[in-house]
Amino acid sequence: MSYEIKEDDKFTYIEEGTGETLILLHGLFGALSNFQDLIEYFRTRYRVVVPMLPLLELDLLHTSVGGIAKFVHRFIEYKNYSNIHLLGNSLGGHVALVYILKHPENIKSLILTGSSGLFESGMGDTYPKRGDYDYIRAKTELTFYDPKIATKELVDEVFEITSNRLKVIKIIALAKSAIRNNLGEEISEIKQPTLLVWGNNDTITPPFVGKEFNRLIPNSELHFIDKCGHAPMMEVPDEFNKILHQFLTKLNEPAAVKD
Repeated sequence: MSYEIKEDDKFTYIEEGTGETLILLHGLFGALSNFQDLIEYFRTRYRVVVPMLPLLELDLLHTSVGGIAKFVHRFIEYKNYSNIHLLGNSLGGHVALVYILKHPENIKSLILTGSSGLFESGMGDTYPKRGDYDYIRAKTELTFYDPKIATKELVDEVFEITSNRLKVIKIIALAKSAIRNNLGEEISEIKQPTLLVWGNNDTITPPFVGKEFNRLIPNSELHFIDKCGHAPMMEVPDEFNKILHQFLTKLNEPAAVKD
């Protein structure tokens, strides 16, 4: 399924469907393909929006979690979105956390999957190792429980990015920014209903990270998925979509009237 990629002012994004706004934020090596099954499922019920985050396009000074969160804020203001369901995977989850702490009034619910912000296992001190295709393939495969999810097309995308010296410098800057910008107890200030979906076999943000988010965010619920790594919406889309659908449906149910 292909979607119209819209270009409006300085923003490039996908917007499919009508209804409440569901914004999806991708991770460091993320792309539209990460969310294809999710877009297809929810565009019949929601306005699904995927902004292309300028992870490798900003100047080096603003290549940080905070810089990306400011970009998201400008995009949301420009599009005049409100009452948003904000979903982030990996670094996108970290950006969502920084955003919601600064602009809670715009967000109806928060969904995190494999999010950084508390702890993440980096790709290794030597990463990204330029020019070593086998190394890049092995590192990409570590994202998933099933290494076959790391298709040649996906590995080629990562290899192309890591073959560019300036892009490598920006990847390292973002990774270091994510480690420095540890949110810790600060996230206990989040009041919105929060859904946490974690792969039981996530080696980048392991299961204990999901448990810690659950402990710190007051109004949160945590779901683990077996035989699943760092990107549940890619690896087990049917199960992920079912969990998210139940969460969003429950939010819109009228509160039970007490006798």
